[in-house]
Amino acid sequence: MKYLSLPDHATRILPFYLAMEEYAARIIGEDDIFFMWQVDPTVIFGRNQLIASEVNVDYCREHGIAFYRRRSGGGCVYADRDNIMFSYITRSDEVQTTFTRYTSAVAEMLCGLGLNASASDRNDVLIDGRKVSGNAFYHLPGRSIVHGTMLFDTNMEHMLGAITPSREKLTSKGVESVRSHITTLSEHLSMDIESFKQHVRESLCDGEILLTDEDVAEIEKLTQPYLEPSFLWGNDPRCEITCGGKRIEGVGSIQFNVELQRDVIHDLHLTGDFLPLCEDVRQTLLDKLRGVRLETEALAEALRGSDASQWILNLTNERLIKLLAVSP
Repeated sequence: MKYLSLPDHATRILPFYLAMEEYAARIIGEDDIFFMWQVDPTVIFGRNQLIASEVNVDYCREHGIAFYRRRSGGGCVYADRDNIMFSYITRSDEVQTTFTRYTSAVAEMLCGLGLNASASDRNDVLIDGRKVSGNAFYHLPGRSIVHGTMLFDTNMEHMLGAITPSREKLTSKGVESVRSHITTLSEHLSMDIESFKQHVRESLCDGEILLTDEDVAEIEKLTQPYLEPSFLWGNDPRCEITCGGKRIEGVGSIQFNVELQRDVIHDLHLTGDFLPLCEDVRQTLLDKLRGVRLETEALAEALRGSDASQWILNLTNERLIKLLAVSP
């Protein structure tokens, strides 16, 4: 795996690094690419989430915390200069295999420092059972991008204030606060952040690709769509029925906003911190369910021969039907 380096040490906004991932996936021919990055205080939320439900916009504006939407699924996270972000780009179309290979490599790298690290089935990395790294996935033709956090240290007050997770999301894991189910590397290691980054690079990579100023200019062009208000704020769906909203172990939270016409599904939108495994989960589900009544038998018949786990990580047809059905 090759480490992707920038030609300078300039401070850049978070969408630049998302665009850098896309550039690496589309332009650079190396099979496996990795790089690390840090940003000033920023909240980043998943492509299927509603900003008003996930981000405390007033708090962010008051404290100078930026917020952006990414193209991958998953949940909302806070990052700052003490929080290292990891990006992994590989030539692969197999989502779960890619996740497993990457998170296992990261856990093994941490074990090399004497830490009790492991990868979870939710694609997190844990130390002593507490989350130190969360990861999300984005697919391009022939390429997979995995990116996530590595909590070396962080401003816990900002993390708690800038993100507005549901109380259900917290209590479903049996915790009273975010502090009790996450950890930071600074709690376990005596080395500083730069020494840790050097260890990561030496453990995971065996060479370097150095970007040019011309590459940076192209990446900056790819950054612009992330800054468009229409992408940042998304659509606020107005539907007649809200289904789901419950947190499913191994899947995350999924809420369906469903528009009915003549008692059958006409349109639907999804929000939540689930991990999508296809390019457009909403359209894929709508193609299957448009014209179907929100009843268990009708939904089961419409999904017959399909596998929901191919669309959303760890989701079964039975769980999907239970989320949607409004009658027994």
